[in-house]
Amino acid sequence: MAKLILGLVLWAMTASLASAACVGRDLFDDLSAAQRQAIASAAARVPHAYGTTFVARRGQARLLLVGTFHFTDDRHHGMIDGLAPQMTGADALLVEAGPEEEAQLQARLARDPTLMADPTGPTLPERLDADDWQAVAAALAERGIPAVIASRLRPWYVATMLSVSPCVLAEIRAAEGPPSGLDHLMMDAAQDAGVPIRALEPFDTVFTLFDGLTPDEEIDMILAALPGAAQADDLTTTAATAFFEGRVWELWEFARLDAHRHPTMDPAKVDRQLALAKERLMDRRNRAWIGPLTRAAEDAAARGRHVVAAFGALHLPGETGVLRLLERDGWTVERMALERTTTEGTLP
Repeated sequence: MAKLILGLVLWAMTASLASAACVGRDLFDDLSAAQRQAIASAAARVPHAYGTTFVARRGQARLLLVGTFHFTDDRHHGMIDGLAPQMTGADALLVEAGPEEEAQLQARLARDPTLMADPTGPTLPERLDADDWQAVAAALAERGIPAVIASRLRPWYVATMLSVSPCVLAEIRAAEGPPSGLDHLMMDAAQDAGVPIRALEPFDTVFTLFDGLTPDEEIDMILAALPGAAQADDLTTTAATAFFEGRVWELWEFARLDAHRHPTMDPAKVDRQLALAKERLMDRRNRAWIGPLTRAAEDAAARGRHVVAAFGALHLPGETGVLRLLERDGWTVERMALERTTTEGTLP
């Protein structure tokens, strides 16, 4: 559930192509040649902008870092097959939230629904302009959330729900369980191999990500998510295509371009919302993960083993991405092609 909530906010990493009914258009195809070149040029300036699987080494310590796509896609199974030898030989699998943390989160939500809804404060119709509220209410109704409930939802959760398509939500509900994204498939493989699963962060991290926002910043979060609500199927297809082609940071650059092409607020506010999302959803967490990753790898090295870590792919690239942070801490990082995995279960 934690990865579900976080993933929905970061639409670029949370697309689901579980059935043909949810497939939209790749919006990169709508861009001009100049726009495509601008995105590629921006990504080229970002460290580790391309690729989803990397090996990091420092002394005897070894990490296999896998950027994931949190929702169901048949193409995940090929990746799992390529990763299987490395999982078999691993000392541990580190993920954003493991089975224990997901159970803790579900229990917490059951005890305290106010984590996602505000029963006492001003309602969203009171906080939004009338036209904006009508647009938000209509979009949430398409996602199975009636206006009377939507009016009390916390802004971060509204933005979350606007970022996923009605079709995807219907499939998640029909499945009666978490989506079988790469994270969950890797956890299944770890359990089959007897590899311990550990969480990179506390189970309730999701509820602290947007602490301290002003009321205006909360509303701006909703308005920033609103344009994508109507094209969510297309955005999920766009994200999936780029992910499986390894064009990870191009997704972020596309999101920036798309936000400015369909503004619901002035450009300065758009940029502030993008910066806020990057800092709260990625940068802070990336920095917090370096310690657990390092300790796990060093402990494993003492036993002659390595560690596998799997988390949303947008956490990998950039000056504040996990890979660059590891490099600044003395690790060497190399992109890894899955076909180079070895049958002995050791890293190349």
